[in-house]
Amino acid sequence: MARFLGRHIMLKKEWGDLLLEGRKRATVRLGVVRPKYDELIVHSGGRPIAKVRVVGVRVKRVRDLTDYDARLDGFSSREELVEALRRAYGDVRPEDTVTIIEFELVKRLDELESDDPYMGLEPADIARLALRYLQGELSREEERILRSLTATNSIRTTAQKLYGSPLNRARVRRALRRALRMLVEKGLIGGPPYKP
Repeated sequence: MARFLGRHIMLKKEWGDLLLEGRKRATVRLGVVRPKYDELIVHSGGRPIAKVRVVGVRVKRVRDLTDYDARLDGFSSREELVEALRRAYGDVRPEDTVTIIEFELVKRLDELESDDPYMGLEPADIARLALRYLQGELSREEERILRSLTATNSIRTTAQKLYGSPLNRARVRRALRRALRMLVEKGLIGGPPYKP
């Protein structure tokens, strides 16, 4: 039975570092795993580190893994990859199924653009990160706005949907900028100092 992968993917700190260095371009997961979305936010070391685009998904048996598969995942050999799978999942047998999810780095979340009002992020990305990491720090209204942005990815559409007119975009922008500022101040995403 397939498991589905949502918008977020978790990596151990060491593997997140490999992704940021450009040495990890895939993740191998036990079982059949189907990403629901083409773009994912990668979390590692207790924070979001990158946005990636899924470029391929392959399913195979453990016994059929190759050194190439291992190198995509940041390992030097097939044996090293299989050992890492055993550490992560326990008993892994040659006939077990694994999914190789290949991706390309879209944006590092520690190197954002300070000259852009949203630091180069999509409104939906800011909203998803804020809803995940700022629980209890947002007003109900801000949460409502951010939830709508996760679905629409549009400030205009969210203003129309929540307030009846796209002319109310300022309310949406205000919530979005506050969420972004809080994410930067907490050190969850970063780069140059945030300029609202």
